[in-house]
Amino acid sequence: MEKPRRKIGIFGGSFNPVHNGHLSLAEAICRSGAVDEVWLTLSPQNPFKRSKTLAADRHRLAMLRLAAHGVEGVDVCDVELSLPRPSYTINTLTHLSRQFPDVEFKLIIGADNYVVFDRWYEHERLVAEYGLIVYPRRGFALPESAEGVVFVDAPLFDVSSTQIREAIACGAGFEAMLPCGVADYIKQNKLYGYGRE
Repeated sequence: MEKPRRKIGIFGGSFNPVHNGHLSLAEAICRSGAVDEVWLTLSPQNPFKRSKTLAADRHRLAMLRLAAHGVEGVDVCDVELSLPRPSYTINTLTHLSRQFPDVEFKLIIGADNYVVFDRWYEHERLVAEYGLIVYPRRGFALPESAEGVVFVDAPLFDVSSTQIREAIACGAGFEAMLPCGVADYIKQNKLYGYGRE
């Protein structure tokens, strides 16, 4: 009898910075049984769309690794940093599938992205070959079912990376919103305007 393939959910983002909401969401999706593991997959800095608030790839990757350390079922994937850009999701999943032929990959997105998913590059192929796991976002209604899509019940978080960056720049009460080690990393490296007069 053939051994069932491991299911891994790819949860991509800029993680600028990674926060407790990201981590809790990844853990909730693991607990739902939709996948065996969730890989937090860092999206690289877009050279055509530079943002003054986007920390360097190496810093965001280091913070992701700190956040995921010791968290059961959650790991970090840096594959997009070495792929040709722009890094389309279908290319990322195709590359990973070739690299790990014994794994069944799934794409994790929020309800906000699902409602505009038809604008994604090769969106039909993404659903047909990999399938989607969609988590709720406040203010975005979802259908009860859709072919190739699993809708998971996951907690809603009102915290955003933008709000956290603003709090860091002000030096006010951001530590509790960040996973263990991430706040210290931001302070040590003076990211997001921390310590600026």
